[in-house]
Amino acid sequence: MISLSRQFGLVAALVMGLALTPAAHAAGGGAKLVPSEVNVHDLASLQSGAQLYVNYCIGCHSLNFMRYNRLAADLELSEEMVTNNLMFTDAKFGEPMTNAMTKEAGELFFGKAPPDLSLIGRSRGADWIYNYLINFYQDENGGWNNTILENAAMPHVLWQLQGIQVPVYETHMEGEVEVQKVVSLELAEPGLMSEEEYQSAMRDLTAFLDYVGEPIQLQRKKIGVWVMAFLAFFAFLAFLLKAEYWRDVH
Repeated sequence: MISLSRQFGLVAALVMGLALTPAAHAAGGGAKLVPSEVNVHDLASLQSGAQLYVNYCIGCHSLNFMRYNRLAADLELSEEMVTNNLMFTDAKFGEPMTNAMTKEAGELFFGKAPPDLSLIGRSRGADWIYNYLINFYQDENGGWNNTILENAAMPHVLWQLQGIQVPVYETHMEGEVEVQKVVSLELAEPGLMSEEEYQSAMRDLTAFLDYVGEPIQLQRKKIGVWVMAFLAFFAFLAFLLKAEYWRDVH
């Protein structure tokens, strides 16, 4: 028979395991990606990311599942601040963050319609987004490519901030075919930002997209602390109740 103290220890371990499972899951996978180290609870970072998004991204990529008023509430911005700094269309404050680009126009300009990015944070993850944003390069033909998503249809719209990166190739054989592989990128033409400044800006943009993919996470983790505290307290009460029931057995 398992002792009461050991039973209580098992219950406590189970409670802690449930608390840590999401974190462990989030840390798994994407080993080849540089950690983004984004913080969706940093309001200044989210606000900076929102501004970058409306300045460089929303012209092609809508956020159909995010409304301006929800953005204002979560990022602690006034309606006036959002209207003056984040709204450049005739949209109303309670409407989604859409754009005027049609699917046909997107296919005409880029060969593929730019996707809505409302859920990119959930589908790809913060590390993927961050690495994608910092790994654009210009190939020998003068076109844009990306080491994370090869032959992406998207041009490097942020090149003025980052500058122009060019690839460093390594040649190896695949069977009898000689293949060149990009092993690193080097800056050929500097941009308006230093490397550190650009990486920080892309971390902000990534944090914003991560937040948009799951806005409730700003409150979910705070609520989760109270939920886990309740479960721990309930486990302790259950232990006391069990001890009382089994007192006569012993």
